[in-house]
Amino acid sequence: MPTPAHVPVMLERCLALLAPAITRDGAVVVDATIGLGGHSEALLSRFPGLHLVGLDRDPEALARSRERLADHADRITLVHAVYDRMPAVLADLGLPQVDGVLFDLGVSSMQLDVAERGFAYRHDAPLDMRMDPTHGPTAAEVLNTYPTGELARVLARYGEERFARRIAAAVVRARAEAPFTTSERLVEVIRDSVPAPARRTGGHPAKRTFQALRIEVNDELQVLERALPRAVDALAVGGRIVVLSYHSLEDRITKSVLTARSRSQLPPDLPVVPADDQPELRLLVRGAQQADPQEIAANPRAKSVRLRAAERMRRAA
Repeated sequence: MPTPAHVPVMLERCLALLAPAITRDGAVVVDATIGLGGHSEALLSRFPGLHLVGLDRDPEALARSRERLADHADRITLVHAVYDRMPAVLADLGLPQVDGVLFDLGVSSMQLDVAERGFAYRHDAPLDMRMDPTHGPTAAEVLNTYPTGELARVLARYGEERFARRIAAAVVRARAEAPFTTSERLVEVIRDSVPAPARRTGGHPAKRTFQALRIEVNDELQVLERALPRAVDALAVGGRIVVLSYHSLEDRITKSVLTARSRSQLPPDLPVVPADDQPELRLLVRGAQQADPQEIAANPRAKSVRLRAAERMRRAA
């Protein structure tokens, strides 16, 4: 199977933000979501003294990135792991701290473009949606087993779907006739549940439901809430973290973690803040940075990206 086209999002900006921390020989950066290896390939090419640790929960992504990075094989360590396991992975590798961490969140190009994975509502495929197809419940199992209220909660919370209750009720009625197995039938049920005026605005009517199911199946937000503080803890002083988010829920968690650790816990009007009470992080980007129009035109998947970054200023007490 050919590797789907993959254009790394905000590549030059990521490299520029990480550069001050990783130019020295022996520097270590973690690509927490290596995917097809686009960002990693650029990092290894740009910084010849760098060692890269790449994580991914998707075995196929790891296999393809290993092939892509074959010219740098002596400077990479690829590990099959979800990124909230970063501390354990680094401990196993004998790395007490690292110089950079990159998160490129959400679904990868490969997962979207390979119809058989079931992530895309535009292709009829088995309702799987697991980033690690060797582990955990599928989207079909969620659709066929969750009570109406729980399914509506998932669609409303993770998909920000206005018609979550209507869609959930329609799914439960439809599965009583036959269990859901493929995406085409689900798309039809969603389309029939959304009022006609709403179907004409806001993109494909199934987009939010598919996003919600993917997040639920892969426990994405809970994993991110655990992973970001652990990634910050793994940074050496002077180390940098860059996070690319693709929807508001991811960005909200990222903002919360980075902002909280960039503030002193002391009252803001103190004339002098002791060294041990200085913030752990310094934010490197004002707010959340977006891709420029030229990149969005060349790579439509960059349209929704929000980038945040920070530098580690001190170790926690």
